Amino acid sequence: MKILVTALSALLCLAAPAAHAQDGARESHTVLRTTVEQFLKTRSAGLPGDIHISVGAIDPRLSLPACQAPEAFLPNGSRIWGRTTVGVRCSVPAPWTVYITATVKVIGQYVVTAAPLAQGQVVAANDLAMLQGDLTALPPGIITDTGQAIGRTVTMSLRAGAPLRGDTLRSQPAVTQGQVVRLVTNGPGFQVSAEGRALASGAEGQVVQARTGSGQVVSGVARAGGILDVTY
Repeated sequence: MKILVTALSALLCLAAPAAHAQDGARESHTVLRTTVEQFLKTRSAGLPGDIHISVGAIDPRLSLPACQAPEAFLPNGSRIWGRTTVGVRCSVPAPWTVYITATVKVIGQYVVTAAPLAQGQVVAANDLAMLQGDLTALPPGIITDTGQAIGRTVTMSLRAGAPLRGDTLRSQPAVTQGQVVRLVTNGPGFQVSAEGRALASGAEGQVVQARTGSGQVVSGVARAGGILDVTY
């Protein structure tokens, strides 16, 4: 019996340092950086352009208990592009949360003005040029496709080389106030059309009212070419 007790005591003495060593294991800074990088790669996959991710330095004095499954998350107020902050948290075996800075650059092409544009000017293809750069360093709403600008009207004067934003453009009206429009009604196997005068301006797809020759006011969906699709 004494031999058995002695043997068990020896095993417990050997196991104690091992358990203490496991409890004292620290989270690898490499794992933290990899967790942040993979999280940002996944979340930024839909951004236009080539994605470049740089994870910021971690304080070498940071010492956290090793985590079985560190989880990255985006704190409130942080964004997925530009200079940002990513949180990494742990639940098991010891709860902790750490915040790590990172920079996400999106290198792609964007639209700029090839010449000065005056307020109210309709944008043509030769008014535009393409440049390449970090889209995250540009103003919000930057346009990356010339098709989003051609045929639209500039709402403010722009210098040559200015990045083009969506909020500096408006669509040309399909129907203008006072314009004589064609009122079209479609049905099963027939189409009826008549003339009317638009009571307001409207872009394509907007509902606009018009007055018919008899004085009746009808509503229709504006279409290019001065047409209103009227449904009764």
